[in-house]
Amino acid sequence: MSNSKQFDASMNPAELYLEEIFTDQKIGSIRRLTPVTPAGEPDPERQVLYMGSTQVMSPMGALPINFPLEADSIGEAAEKFGAEAEAAVERTAKELEELRREQASKIVVPGQGGGPGGMGGMGGSGIIT
Repeated sequence: MSNSKQFDASMNPAELYLEEIFTDQKIGSIRRLTPVTPAGEPDPERQVLYMGSTQVMSPMGALPINFPLEADSIGEAAEKFGAEAEAAVERTAKELEELRREQASKIVVPGQGGGPGGMGGMGGSGIIT
């Protein structure tokens, strides 16, 4: 075993945000991330961030979609929400279609690769991409 860490769960106190959630209880929510100091006070040196969140139904169930909103206020973020959500859903659909194509283009060849079997046993199958 190696001594290197697989996962670092430490937080950087200089990069903390206060998170507030706004919703219309219909289409989604907007997270306002206000930067704070290690003491929990507003940090005017860093910019407030806005993140949109919605979900769409897919054959696999509800699919969460998250996207940044370039805005200077919660009102402006809400105004931009619809267009940005549509663009994020479109990007996600294209990415899913590309993943589906990649999976469909893999060819399974009997007797190749390391499935169960080996010397004297039934050969495994391999995937050629």
